[in-house]
Amino acid sequence: MELFILAFFTLGYLVLGGADIGVGMLLPYLGRSSEERREVIAAIAPFFLGNEVWLVAAAGVLAGLFPSAEGGLLAGNYAMIVALLVSWVARDMGLWLRGRLPGARWRLGCDAVTVAGSWGLALSWGVLLGHVLLGIEGPLGLLPALAVTALFGTHGLSFAALRLRGGLRRRAAVLSGGSGEVRTYALTASALVAVGLLAGLRLSPVPGTAAATLAPVVLALIPLLVGSQAWVWWTFRHRVTGPSYL
Repeated sequence: MELFILAFFTLGYLVLGGADIGVGMLLPYLGRSSEERREVIAAIAPFFLGNEVWLVAAAGVLAGLFPSAEGGLLAGNYAMIVALLVSWVARDMGLWLRGRLPGARWRLGCDAVTVAGSWGLALSWGVLLGHVLLGIEGPLGLLPALAVTALFGTHGLSFAALRLRGGLRRRAAVLSGGSGEVRTYALTASALVAVGLLAGLRLSPVPGTAAATLAPVVLALIPLLVGSQAWVWWTFRHRVTGPSYL
């Protein structure tokens, strides 16, 4: 049961959070002007904070139910963890501050921070999944990191194709050729799930002594998280029709 809980939150974040990371990575390609970029950001605006809840939950489950695995991940990898956290904060800062002050330069600077933070997140997760969990060291460790980063990018494109319209949609639908957008999204999501499962098999975490007490509590909270996520997706199920609050 403990492994199911950890896998549920981790894979959920990779699929849901991976979409907004990918959109942020490809923001300059999808949006050629400030107005277009704001509309592209509107595609992820209702979701990215909720998606981060999955990451926070996964980190909490790892620390509470698998303390030995948490220590193994952190030991000797503090620089990579710090890079991931800094990229996370930078990406969110770029999104939140973009519309807080007037001026084209300010918006351009925030867009650049958003893109840099998104790339930092993708590369950090690539290093984590490929170097730490899969046990690949040295220069060869960059190969799985780059592969995971590319997967985040393609997943973001497939999500943007589902959310955008007009010319923005056509740019995002380069992978699906203007049709089959749902199929493309399902394929990229499945690939992220496969990567996460492969990494989990390599890690093979052992539950801690508190797992028997904490696991039922966490398990009872899962329907609330799934229900709230489903409500958000249903509420914002339609394509973007204009800029958002960001």
